[in-house]
Amino acid sequence: MSATDADRRQGKPIVKGFFEKRTSSVQYVVADPETKRSVIIDPVLDFDPKSGATATQSADELLRYIDREGYELEWILDTHPHADHFSAAGYLKDKTGVPTAIGEKVVDVQKLWQGIYNIADCCPADGSQWDRLFADGERFKIGTMDVEVLFTPGHTLASVAYLVGDAAFIHDTIFMPDGGTARADFPGGSARALWRSIQRIMALPDETRLFTGHDYCPGGRKPAWESTVAQQKAENTHLTKATTEEDFVAIREARDRELPMPKLILHSLQVNIRGGRLPEPESNGKRYLKIPLDALGGAHWDE
Repeated sequence: MSATDADRRQGKPIVKGFFEKRTSSVQYVVADPETKRSVIIDPVLDFDPKSGATATQSADELLRYIDREGYELEWILDTHPHADHFSAAGYLKDKTGVPTAIGEKVVDVQKLWQGIYNIADCCPADGSQWDRLFADGERFKIGTMDVEVLFTPGHTLASVAYLVGDAAFIHDTIFMPDGGTARADFPGGSARALWRSIQRIMALPDETRLFTGHDYCPGGRKPAWESTVAQQKAENTHLTKATTEEDFVAIREARDRELPMPKLILHSLQVNIRGGRLPEPESNGKRYLKIPLDALGGAHWDE
C-alpha cells in the first residue's frame, strides 16, 4: 500500500486491527506508509484456562500480515501489563529479535503484583524484561513517523498511550462510545487518575483517530475499535454524563463495584510482569501458574 502526499504530510499511519474474540482484545500493526516500517501494539498469547494450554496463533497472524504487506517490524509494544490476556511480547521477541518496550512505571506494577503473588524472587522488579522503558513525553520513530508516549494511568499504575501521527492507541482508558470508559478498580487503579488521563486524550485534535484495546460488543453489535476525539466527546456514554471529575469518579466507582474481576487477571499478571514470559519450568520440566486465594476482595458468585 502506498501513501499519498497528503497522508505523508498529515502523518497518517496505516493501522490494522486484529480482534481476538476469546478475550475481546484488539491487537494492532501500525506502519509508516512511506518506509513500510512497522510496530506491533498489545499482542496476545493464546491461553485456554480450562486446559491450561497456550498457543501462538494470534501472534503468528500478526507476523503473517506483516510479511504479506512487506513491512519491516521495528518494535513490539505493550500499553500496560494486561489483566485479561497474556502478552505475546516475549514470544515475538524470541521469534523476530525485535526489541520490546512498555512504560517506565511498569516497575511499580511488578513490585505490587510480586507482593500479591508472594513471588519476589520470580524476576527483577526493574523492567529489565523489556528492552526499553518509555517515560512520559518520550519520542521515538516508526520509519519517518514520530511516536510520542503519553502516560495515562488510572486503569493501571503503568498505562501509556502511543500517539502516532493522527492516531492514538489508548487501550484501557476509553472504549467505543457505547462502551464508555475502562474500569479503575484493579490493584493500583484510580478513577481520579483515569479521569485526568482521559482529559489528556480529549485535548488532542478532534480529528485524532482513537484506537481502543478492547471491545465487548454492547447489544451484540459487531466488534469495533476506531473512533475520534470528536465522536467520543459527543457520544461517549460515560463522558457525556460526567462533566466534572467528581461526577466521573462517582459513575466509574459505582460501575466498578458491579463488575466481576476479569476471568484471567490472576493468571495473566504473573506472566505479564515478566514481559509476557511464562514462569520457568520446574524440576519436572512443566510450568505452573500460581493463584493467590482471597487476594482481590469479594466474588460475584452468580457469574
